[in-house]
Amino acid sequence: MAKPQLLLCLLVAAAALLLVASAKKAADVSELQIGVKFKPESCSIQAHKGDRVKVHYRGKLTDGTVFDSSYERGDPIEFELGTGQVIKGWDQGILGMCVGEKRKLKIPSKLGYGESGSPPTIPGGATLIFDTELVSVNGEPAGKSDEGDVGSEL
Repeated sequence: MAKPQLLLCLLVAAAALLLVASAKKAADVSELQIGVKFKPESCSIQAHKGDRVKVHYRGKLTDGTVFDSSYERGDPIEFELGTGQVIKGWDQGILGMCVGEKRKLKIPSKLGYGESGSPPTIPGGATLIFDTELVSVNGEPAGKSDEGDVGSEL
C-alpha cells in the first residue's frame, strides 16, 4: 500500500474512533436533569431537607445497563435527605418530590461517583440515570386521595 493510502486509512480509522467515542458521550449530561414521570394530583406530603425518606429506584448507565435496583429487592432505600448520606444528585433530585411521585434523574459524574466511579459496576466519569419513586416521608406513605396524572418526561 502506498504511503498516502496508508495515511488516509489511518485518518479514517481515527475519525471513526472519535465518532464512536463522541456518540457514547452524547448521552452524558453536565448538569442534573429532573424529569417528572408521574405526579399525584394532590401533594399533601413533600420531601424537604432533613426528612427521612424511602425511595424505590432503578439505576442505569447511559448504555442502559442496570447496575442496581431496589424494585428487584422489594426494599426501597431509606435515608435522611440533604445530609450527604447518598450521592449529591439524589440529595438535589429528590428534594421537593411528593409522596407517590416518580422522577427520572440524569446525574452528571460530578454529582454521582466522580472520576473514580464505584468499581466494578460504575465506571469513572459515568453519567447515571435513576428512575425514582418517593414511597414515604418521615414514615408517611401516599394517602388514598393522592391520585395522579402524568407529567413531562426527559
